[in-house]
Amino acid sequence: MDKEKIYQELLPQVEALMAGETDEVGVQANIAAVLKERLGYFWIGFYTHRDGDKLRLGPFQGSVACYTIPYGKGVCGAAWAQGETIVVPDVEAFPGHIACSSLSRSEIVVPVFDGQGNFRCVLDIDSDELNAFDETDKKYLEQLARLMTENLYAKG
Repeated sequence: MDKEKIYQELLPQVEALMAGETDEVGVQANIAAVLKERLGYFWIGFYTHRDGDKLRLGPFQGSVACYTIPYGKGVCGAAWAQGETIVVPDVEAFPGHIACSSLSRSEIVVPVFDGQGNFRCVLDIDSDELNAFDETDKKYLEQLARLMTENLYAKG
């Protein structure tokens, strides 16, 4: 099955998982699980903004991960600072990449905001293959982020 078709089937499933749920950790855990199950990438998870100028490790699927990421640092911190999705075809070529695992070769990071436009978290996906992510991933993962805003973070 091609990637676009997987995403088209996956998004309604994710929306159903979130319906009426208010527990951020639970929702993030299920989203990470369904993405890992359907897409199979090396590492899928969330880094959340709880306070200050650091992202903190949230629910994830994959090998061990970094606990904190400073604002503006690495791909996750850069996506937070820029407020937009970052696709990295080769993590070795990304200035300041934070290597939580030497197996990571490419990465996509999507910021998630609440209903008032305040930053909440990033969805971080790593692949053990170069050039694993493209415009299809960006399009559908940004739709997933909007679903999170509408269903989980609408009130801010």
